[in-house]
Amino acid sequence: MDTSLLTELQQARQDKRQVVLAVNLKTGAERLLYPFETRETSDLLEAARAALNNDKPAEIETAEGSVFLNIFNPKLRLFIVGAVHIAQCLVPIAAGADYDVTVIDPRRSFGSDFRFPDVTLDNRWPDEALAELNPDRRTAIVTLTHDAKLDDPALRHALKSDAFYIGALGSNRTHTKRHDRLIEAGFTEADFSRIHGPIGLDIGAKSPAEIAISIMAEITAVLRQKAVK
Repeated sequence: MDTSLLTELQQARQDKRQVVLAVNLKTGAERLLYPFETRETSDLLEAARAALNNDKPAEIETAEGSVFLNIFNPKLRLFIVGAVHIAQCLVPIAAGADYDVTVIDPRRSFGSDFRFPDVTLDNRWPDEALAELNPDRRTAIVTLTHDAKLDDPALRHALKSDAFYIGALGSNRTHTKRHDRLIEAGFTEADFSRIHGPIGLDIGAKSPAEIAISIMAEITAVLRQKAVK
């Protein structure tokens, strides 16, 4: 690989940008593609976007010959707002799915090393934490506290981000009240529709572990662009 190209690739990965190395298998020509940072459309860019979404390299036939698309995706991240029992169950499931997990909760009696050993904890208020963590297209955000003072600031920040998944725990009645508060705060119906609530796939989950499974299943379905009922 050309040195300048390698340097650009290393910088893109350091900046957590989604990038594809396109290699013409006939000529050996290489170039970097940033499919989600351009409005251009082409079969090559669409194939590159699909490869990044699928987390899987691909090969495409072009007029110049076969092109191999080697993907470089930033690590998936999950920000959990609320160090509650469901979070304790959700953390190992998400970690097992190769997510970099951060639990956010200013209540230190909840967000403690004792309750969450070997987990990245952030004891700042959610809006302050998320402003620095900078959620992107490879980030899922879930709010689990049932406390509007904690959940709403997190959701307001999440809706202004590119997070691929936003979920909020609570009943249909709670979600309706959440809707009214966010609309009053200036968000649109289209903004609110990004929030999955009540959170998780409807599998009849009751226990914290079952709810955690339903949440991770829904996150996975959205990530892989599968229909979610």
